[in-house]
Amino acid sequence: MISRPPGVLPAFFSYYETPVKLVTDEAGHVIGWQLSRETGGWKRADNLVRKILLVGGDEIEELSRDEFIEYTEHDRGRYLRGAGPIFALYETVGAIVEQADLERRPLTPHESALVMGIRRKTFVMFEEQLQRAGDPAADPSLGAEEGNS
Repeated sequence: MISRPPGVLPAFFSYYETPVKLVTDEAGHVIGWQLSRETGGWKRADNLVRKILLVGGDEIEELSRDEFIEYTEHDRGRYLRGAGPIFALYETVGAIVEQADLERRPLTPHESALVMGIRRKTFVMFEEQLQRAGDPAADPSLGAEEGNS
């Protein structure tokens, strides 16, 4: 495993258009977690650490924390189906985006802010649910820290 100096992680990326986060374990080793589009949880992706940090490529894009949350919730809302408050909020976001698409226009500043706020909320809710289920990579605190780019 690759070790990095403290304070550099977590770091967020898109790898082949899938959210990935790199964090450190208790021993300071870098661990990779990739979003599972099947479950919305995190699957271990240590095989991507070296590629992302050392090799690079056009398929890798570094994301800010806010972009990572947006991207993660975009994918969860697009690929997952279910019932309950989180899915009702995904449907709300879908309706806002769909209306703008039907009108062939970008989201208004108000709509963009609303979508971002809902996605931050669903991120925290989903991560808390994952944490209760024992997902070792769940981290609802990422969504609680507003404005980290």
